[in-house]
Amino acid sequence: MAVGTHGDVLPFIALGHELLKRGHGVSLAAPAPFEAMARRAGLAFQPLGTVADYEAVIRQPDLWHPQQGFRPMFDYALQVAEPACLWLGATRARGIDLVVVASPLAWGARLAQDLYDLPTATLHVMPFLIESRFDPPRLPGLQMPRFLPATLRAYVNLGVDKVAVGPFTLPPLNALRARLGLDPVYRLRHWWNSPTRMLLMFPDWYAAPQVDWPAQAVQLGFPLVDRFGDVAALPPELEAFLDSGDAPLVFTYGSAMRQGAAFFDTAVELCRRMGRRGVLLAPQDGQIPRPLPPGIIHLPYAPLSRLLPRSAALVHHGGVGTVAQALAAGIPQLVVPVAFDHFDEGRRLKDRNLGTTLSRRGFRPARAARVLGRLLADPAVAQACATARARMMESRDAIAQACDYVEALAAPDARAGSATAR
Repeated sequence: MAVGTHGDVLPFIALGHELLKRGHGVSLAAPAPFEAMARRAGLAFQPLGTVADYEAVIRQPDLWHPQQGFRPMFDYALQVAEPACLWLGATRARGIDLVVVASPLAWGARLAQDLYDLPTATLHVMPFLIESRFDPPRLPGLQMPRFLPATLRAYVNLGVDKVAVGPFTLPPLNALRARLGLDPVYRLRHWWNSPTRMLLMFPDWYAAPQVDWPAQAVQLGFPLVDRFGDVAALPPELEAFLDSGDAPLVFTYGSAMRQGAAFFDTAVELCRRMGRRGVLLAPQDGQIPRPLPPGIIHLPYAPLSRLLPRSAALVHHGGVGTVAQALAAGIPQLVVPVAFDHFDEGRRLKDRNLGTTLSRRGFRPARAARVLGRLLADPAVAQACATARARMMESRDAIAQACDYVEALAAPDARAGSATAR
């Protein structure tokens, strides 16, 4: 069960596909637009809301506001929580032996775990959502100097939870829990983690494990899963474009972005200033300037695992799935963060000499050309990117590892542990 956008759902499709190969029956519960992807992977599908519900969320301007972005998505998570919980309960009542893997926003799964004692794992793709007093994540729109003690930054993050998140989310969530006969919860970002198992899908060299992480957490690696997206191979027109000249710059602002026109305007002028070719990835034509000059091509979607190894650099919003694909390709990244984990991912790349960030306001052609030119010319950045690529190539299959832990949840002792932990 996954609630979120493209990068949130694809790892669950990949996980389901691998479990299906191992002989298990698998259903994916996710927003309705992901049905075609799920069915191509052979999974049964349970829609969470309608296509119109999902579109209404991602078209909200506040979704891309650093401080307000969580509200539309949390509203949507709450909207689908009760029907998702009851669907799991009805499935269990038919005598089906269930193990549940859920994203942090799949609150219906956590409700069902509390209500029906279902063995459940929470799967995290973002280090941003794992709290620590010693390495607190960077919250969107809250830039605190790095010289401040980590414990102070963590304390401020907790304050944001108490002042901004709790009053908005906990009353309706606890009203729902009361209707279901459940006790109230007091901290959302604690409750949404299953007490039985947490699967952290990012490697230790990218996010170092912390002593105060939950005991039930296991750290795996990045799930490179774009083969389960809309297109598995490079479109012929893109293949021909890549063959016809130098490695291009690639620009994407995420599959759910509907307000990226300024970003792509800057991308076109940036390519002109640098004398570089460019690939613009955006599902909607309305964000792309017309006509495009020679040497720049637009596509709704392309598998980054095929495109980025033939590219010079990636300029993007900072989603963790996109970050991982660029790390696997060994190319530098320029992050122009919007909301959610984007600021935190940008910080991690910068700390590791794998790229840098520019604010949306600072992402202007002249400045971006200078910054990107320095990235491309810096041998230290090239070496860091090559090292990251080697690490990615040497790492174990994170999806297969996650499946091992999911299968272990079906064991009788794991079921007993679920009741005890709750």
